Amino acid sequence: MADTIVALATPAGRSGIGVIRLSGPEAVALARCLCSDKDYIPAPRHASLKTLVDFETGEPVDEALLTYFKAPNSFTGEDVVEISCHGSPVLLRQVIDSCLTLGARMAEPGEFSLRALANGRMNLAEAEAIRDLIDARTTASARQAVRQMSGEFSNRLQPIKDDLLNTIVVLESALEFVEDDLPETQTARLRDQLAGLANETARIAASFKVGRLLREGLKVTLAGRPNVGKSSLFNALLGTDRAIVTEIAGTTRDQINETFSVDGVPVSLIDTAGLRETADTVESIGVERTRRAVADSDIVVFVVDGSEPVGDEDEQILESVKDLRHVLVINKIDKIGDRDVGAVIARLGRLEDDRSSERLAAIRVPPAAAIPVSAKTGDGLEKLKQALLDPFIPSATSDGGGENTHRDHTTLSDQGFLVTDARHHDLLNRAHEEILSSIDLLDQNASEELTLIGLHNALRYLGQITGETTTEDMLTRIFATFCIGK
Repeated sequence: MADTIVALATPAGRSGIGVIRLSGPEAVALARCLCSDKDYIPAPRHASLKTLVDFETGEPVDEALLTYFKAPNSFTGEDVVEISCHGSPVLLRQVIDSCLTLGARMAEPGEFSLRALANGRMNLAEAEAIRDLIDARTTASARQAVRQMSGEFSNRLQPIKDDLLNTIVVLESALEFVEDDLPETQTARLRDQLAGLANETARIAASFKVGRLLREGLKVTLAGRPNVGKSSLFNALLGTDRAIVTEIAGTTRDQINETFSVDGVPVSLIDTAGLRETADTVESIGVERTRRAVADSDIVVFVVDGSEPVGDEDEQILESVKDLRHVLVINKIDKIGDRDVGAVIARLGRLEDDRSSERLAAIRVPPAAAIPVSAKTGDGLEKLKQALLDPFIPSATSDGGGENTHRDHTTLSDQGFLVTDARHHDLLNRAHEEILSSIDLLDQNASEELTLIGLHNALRYLGQITGETTTEDMLTRIFATFCIGK
């Protein structure tokens, strides 16, 4: 029989209410020991106001609401008692210590959810969605977690697993009872079914490209020479004066990191020191950190000053980021007045001293690739925000292959269900490859034994997503990422 576990289910620190959760066969008995009313008989799904006492001295500790959830109709599938006390850290620690003294054990990270999984209250994909919901940083990522938690992912996988199993049954039967090879018509029908399953697993797996953004977000670094307005642009994108802005070149000497969201995608934005050669020891350290941040970014925003000619430093920076995913931003267009934007972009190729035509062509940037903005007035900021996501999100009209440079104005909320977990994505890809290998074997008229290997593997990989075939070691690693109390 499982032991009884206890943990604080609300964040540590002072709060109006703190919730302590007990789960296991002795949950009700422990709760009674904590109450002054020793005749307390909890009614399922009913909250009772009780006085908590020190079980050794009998002195009152607090007044709390005790809510009882009777097995198997509880979150964990076991008897669960939730104690809602006043949120004093000292008080909550005292109540938990009393539970431990009475025989409960401190819960491990994710142990309540693990017990729910073991008792059939949810599958593994739904349990992982609880963690994702708690960790969600935007409304869009929270919405995706809720969809998975409600079983949408599992429901999408079930028909694939059913069809795989039906195909396996046909091949197993042929292996056992049919002396001759399967008729060509039946083989063709099986191949078509497997091709459809391969396409469906690939389609679901492909949604991870967008789903990963919702869960992990983007790391974006602002880069450019000093005094091109990187810090002003940083503040404008955040909508707050986070970075110090002055007319003095080199004001920013260290990285500043803040997060905002674009279409539900969390964006970690990094303002950096201006890239230039310097004898200043402190500034040179900042420049080196900038180079590392640029190399580690998902996308670099290369900022130039549209009110000044492009110089050697701009050219060198562009050369350093040209092989990275980047967006070119022409800042300070408010200083140019009503000039045509095309003239501003053409300025990028206008160098003051003589250069070879090859070097001149290298610095020129096509108009479509440059985004004119004004950090001062806000012009162009929305276009810049969308440009940060464009390389990662397929357009509504694309066929799903490759990256694009433009998408329509649909938000991530319109994308439907998305795979957000790298583990799920890997297992879907493995299942896809195994199905394709079985199709190849069918085409080669290989024996049923060989064809079945890939199908059994595919079924096992899909089962690992929902926890049907997941090993104990894998469960331990997954639930170690959960918070204690959930």
